[in-house]
Amino acid sequence: MPPEYRARIEAGRPQLEAMARQRYGLELNVGPFGINSRPALVGAKFAEAQGVGEAYHDAVFRAYWQDAKNIEDLDVLAGLATAVGLNRDEFLAALDDPQYQNAMLADVQQAFQYGLSGVPALVYNNKYLVSGAQPYELLVQVAEKAAEDE
Repeated sequence: MPPEYRARIEAGRPQLEAMARQRYGLELNVGPFGINSRPALVGAKFAEAQGVGEAYHDAVFRAYWQDAKNIEDLDVLAGLATAVGLNRDEFLAALDDPQYQNAMLADVQQAFQYGLSGVPALVYNNKYLVSGAQPYELLVQVAEKAAEDE
């Protein structure tokens, strides 16, 4: 990661933490910076295929942003997977399965096509991009606008 990109992220952390606290009543306790999140993303594709994608996503999100867990650590991910009902051995095997790796890479490619290079980022109706930590009210406005366009 380029040092200037890292510096920009670190400079924005106090604002992100203040927004989480003031608007949502959340105290962030963020995991390690600069980790490789691809294993977690591959795991998400497996979890989706097993019907527990949303629960897995929530568990990984909470583990990183509130419990300061290292979601690059396969033992951490396997523990989260089992907590949402996945078989540990099947989950770990899926992380090396080309089917799930390719599905994750397709998501990454789509993100680049949208011009995304960081998180959080939300795309509504393949038309509206909201990037970065934004107030809830803005997310509601964009969602309502996207719904009007349907």
